[in-house]
Amino acid sequence: MPIPPINASMGMLISLVVAFIITPWMSYHLLQRETQHANPKTGKDHKEVNRHAGLFNKILRPFLHSDSGGKRRGWLFLGITGLIVLSVSLVVIEAVVMKMLPFDNKSEFQVIVDMDEGTPLESTNRVLSELATYLKEIPEVENIQAYAGTAAPINFNGLVRQYYLREGSQMGDLQVNLVSSKQRQKQSHQIASEVRQPLQAIGRQFNANVKVVEVPPGPPVMSPLVAEIYGLDYQGQIEVAGKVRTLFENTDDVVDIDDSVEYPQMRYLINVDRNKAALLGLSQDAVSNAITTLLRGEDIGYLHGANAKYPVPIRLEFAVENKADIEQVLALRLAARDGSLIAIADIVSVVEEVVPNSIYHKDLLPVVFVTADLAGDLDSPLYGMFEMYAALNDRENHPQLPEIEQYLINQPDNPYRYSMKWDGEWQITYETFRDMGLAYSIGLIMIFFLVVAQFRSYLVPLVIMAPIPLTIIGVLPGHALLGAKFTATSMIGMIALAGIIVRNSILLVDFINQQMGEGIALADAVVNSAIVRAKPIVLTGLAAMLGAFFILDDPIFRGLAISLIFGILVSTILTLLVIPVMYYGFMKNTGKARLG
Repeated sequence: MPIPPINASMGMLISLVVAFIITPWMSYHLLQRETQHANPKTGKDHKEVNRHAGLFNKILRPFLHSDSGGKRRGWLFLGITGLIVLSVSLVVIEAVVMKMLPFDNKSEFQVIVDMDEGTPLESTNRVLSELATYLKEIPEVENIQAYAGTAAPINFNGLVRQYYLREGSQMGDLQVNLVSSKQRQKQSHQIASEVRQPLQAIGRQFNANVKVVEVPPGPPVMSPLVAEIYGLDYQGQIEVAGKVRTLFENTDDVVDIDDSVEYPQMRYLINVDRNKAALLGLSQDAVSNAITTLLRGEDIGYLHGANAKYPVPIRLEFAVENKADIEQVLALRLAARDGSLIAIADIVSVVEEVVPNSIYHKDLLPVVFVTADLAGDLDSPLYGMFEMYAALNDRENHPQLPEIEQYLINQPDNPYRYSMKWDGEWQITYETFRDMGLAYSIGLIMIFFLVVAQFRSYLVPLVIMAPIPLTIIGVLPGHALLGAKFTATSMIGMIALAGIIVRNSILLVDFINQQMGEGIALADAVVNSAIVRAKPIVLTGLAAMLGAFFILDDPIFRGLAISLIFGILVSTILTLLVIPVMYYGFMKNTGKARLG
């Protein structure tokens, strides 16, 4: 989506014009009178310097000492590295959960019902009625729409998960509409999570697979957890998919499990003995038409009433209870050419077989899908996926699982052996963070060359950009402190923080260079940079933090707000310490400045 970067770029460009034109003009007119009466010896700049001089001298001077300063700088570097490692470890110990996007507070969710193939429409409707009866007791539910044998009107779920294609007597759909978000304390995700187990318990009483499906907040996927099974023969793929589904069912917090394999359904093949039928004076077409009439019905005439605008068709068809009995169908007698009545059973043979499974294809290869979702404390499909990924690779502790090759990023390269590709939210998450990481890297390279052009050095930009990793110390602990998930919007916040941190570093380094150009010793220039530049750096940081507070309660953009608030808070404080100390060490080693 190019719109947000364009808006951000245009906003920065306009603010730059305002800063260089409007702000100086307004300052000249508004501050002119105050400047005329100001005493140069007791100006505000001197007051600010004197106010912060003691603090920054106490903090920075030990790192600039000619004897013990090097050791202290080394400990500072190790301490900051340790903080970064500890912050990253929050992801490893699952104190910070990685997720593509959190669930938004929607006004609806769906309950999808799948029963065995061949289930009558009346049975499906009964299950929907039982589920709706339970949902009516939920105070946050405003109304419910039930659809038996057909799909609900197309919505976002119907579009991305192709629910609009659902059709059949064994399929059902409940559209659950919630009251306004202002009239309820719970978010839609919490409501859907709470009703999932009771609804599935009701469904198990009728041998129905019940899934609670929320409106996805981000890019479309078939399901949050998707395992694609490939192989040489489709029947073997179905067997492997059955074992994989068992793994899904035995994994904690994995819910709404389903697959693309239809329930085995029997059918009868009626073969007409043509020779025998011909001898008895019957044709194959007559037998076929008779059976079709019994099972599907046929209009044999019309009843014209005196008061009816349209004729009423007279339909000949077996009763529903008789259609299910093959003996009743075969007992029907047909009239031969000589007028005798001959039972269908006398001229046909019946073969009972299983209806062949539908074969799904992806990239021209046959595939079986196993789908699921994850609910619980983590509420991120990635963790359940990697747990099952490890279980499939651990043949010693899980000998009952199939020996299968797993792929995370690419499609299987050999279609002649059984293999599995993990898809769903994982694929979207990987592609999103990969692309944003690439954009982050390109942005850092561009920042590097811009700073090179400014300072005419290839080493100074490295010092200026060194504090960028400091944002991790604020971002990840901030997510852990507020119990928020690290999402794609959190990553966008980290990308934005890179520019803010580099700006602060440039302000400090540029001031140090100005001071040294005036003949001030390097150590004094380093301390003065922190003293003088602290106020504008802190004020701009606070302004950005306050702006982020307004989106802190938004479910989707909460990660962005947390990244900006905690990232700016920690990195601003550390930048005032790290940049002066690092630049002193760099200039000291190069010997290009008077140390003082």
